[in-house]
Amino acid sequence: MAKVKYRYNPHTLSYDKIKLTWKQKLARSFYFLSASFVVGVIIYGVVYSFVDSPKEKQLKIENAQLISQYELLNKKLEKINVVLEDVQKRDDNIYRVIFEAEPIPTEIRRAGFGGVNRYEQLESFSNADLIISTTKKIDQLSKQLYIQSKSFDEVFKMAKNKEKMLASIPAIQPVSNEDLTRMASGFGYRTDPVYKTTKFHAGMDFSASTGTPIYATGDGTVIQADAEATGYGNHVRINHGYGYITLYAHMSEISAKVGQKVKRGDVIGYVGSTGKSVGPHCHYEVRKNDIPINPVNFYFNDLSPEEFAKMVELSNTPTQSFD
Repeated sequence: MAKVKYRYNPHTLSYDKIKLTWKQKLARSFYFLSASFVVGVIIYGVVYSFVDSPKEKQLKIENAQLISQYELLNKKLEKINVVLEDVQKRDDNIYRVIFEAEPIPTEIRRAGFGGVNRYEQLESFSNADLIISTTKKIDQLSKQLYIQSKSFDEVFKMAKNKEKMLASIPAIQPVSNEDLTRMASGFGYRTDPVYKTTKFHAGMDFSASTGTPIYATGDGTVIQADAEATGYGNHVRINHGYGYITLYAHMSEISAKVGQKVKRGDVIGYVGSTGKSVGPHCHYEVRKNDIPINPVNFYFNDLSPEEFAKMVELSNTPTQSFD
């Protein structure tokens, strides 16, 4: 029951009973409800800011679980990357070495993705850094796996062509030399026979009588057969593929032609002393990717282990070259 209220009347010196009109009652009710609403909003704001709702608690738990899964996924990606790096090292240092193929450059294996921002659509997520980082790792692994797959395809083709490769790589001496007495000068720094100065000798010299046959040391294609003003005189170059080129210089006569396909053991010319030479001999070079390599390492079809050791000893003797 509502309390009855009175107001003092100074004219009658008595208390008059207060009677509210319906408008006053309505106004008071409105004020009360408004105040209650404002207080309620304030209380709700405070509670919402500092106390999580059941739904928010559940979402936070799920978010924490997702972050934990992302971290586990990143650790797995790191382990996969370690395994992939081991496969890449084996590919470069074992498989491709066996088949005389160049290793794949690191900058190609590790190359990123150019162009527009591929991850722009992920930047709006609350954990954008974590999501983008994981996505980048997956993309990088995918590209490296693609490159590795292509490399294995290439190795597989080389394995199928192994017989051809073995026939092409230089493997015999260019001049018949069963007793090794014709090995006159080896690879490395030697005394120039004309200028008497020490200079790099990019091949090996095999002394022999003028007219002695010179043989192709591996299957290939003749890419040069002429005389030029470099001191080689009459000489022949053969491209064996797989990065190998051999050179035979100072011939008295050339019997091969440019474009001719030759087999190991085919006669391509004859020993002479043309060009910068002080005596009949065959100057022989082996180049891999245009870099001179010591030819002594390419006589495995000719020499026994004992003969090879003797050849290495002779080739390392600091004698005067013939050219």
